[in-house]
Amino acid sequence: MRRINGSVLVSLALIGTAGALAFPVWSYADRSGTEQANVAAGAVNTRWGPLTASDRDLIVRVRLAGLWELPAGQQALERAPTQAIKEAADHLVVGHTDLDNRVRIVAEQLGVELPNVPNEQQRGWLNELTQARGADYEYKFANLLRAAHGKIFPAIGAVRNSTRNTLVRQLASDANQTVLDHITVLEKTGKVDFDAIANDTVAGSTASPTGPPAPRPGVSVPAAPPAEATGDISVTSQPSPGEPGVISTDRPEATVPEVPRTGGRVG
Repeated sequence: MRRINGSVLVSLALIGTAGALAFPVWSYADRSGTEQANVAAGAVNTRWGPLTASDRDLIVRVRLAGLWELPAGQQALERAPTQAIKEAADHLVVGHTDLDNRVRIVAEQLGVELPNVPNEQQRGWLNELTQARGADYEYKFANLLRAAHGKIFPAIGAVRNSTRNTLVRQLASDANQTVLDHITVLEKTGKVDFDAIANDTVAGSTASPTGPPAPRPGVSVPAAPPAEATGDISVTSQPSPGEPGVISTDRPEATVPEVPRTGGRVG
């Protein structure tokens, strides 16, 4: 059984930024209001590509997630009211220990200062869990953590899609895998209130729902044909491995990235 050694509380030592390989080069200073300016807002060039405000926000949010979810996982392991809660807690501790190591490496390379304590809202959640007992604890553990993971999930995808920084892109990929794993094991506890999550999501949205018309009772819809390649082609890859509901988080240990070689201007 894999064990995490040492205190679960993340070291409070400040991440030094001296020698960090980030070089401020403000872009599009005279193009305010343009799409290019929106993309480049607050951006600095680094050896791994431009680092935007959205990139930096994700780095900080990944760090903050670990600062409260890891202690929440340890607390649940110590209380272990059910095997399902214990399994979810184990994934939280292992996943955020690994992800925190990765985000600290990325932040140091890019010169991004990280928080060292959970924010006020996260401290409130931890206090709620500490005060809760019995079935109330199981409900709050599953739902506070499931809701938090659900909110950062789309943000990870948005940055993964738009970032031009290779370190941030890899961090987003790693975070996506970890968050999806945690969502999966939290749902396996059987305690997640999906109605509450759906209502909370709708309450925070101002857009009108879109999509096909609602199904009508007694009216059949035509079967959709399969989407498949045509002609004589040869393929070698396989569908994503694993059984439904099982997310693989097996990946190499985090290492300090090599500085990319460049023959011209940094960035």
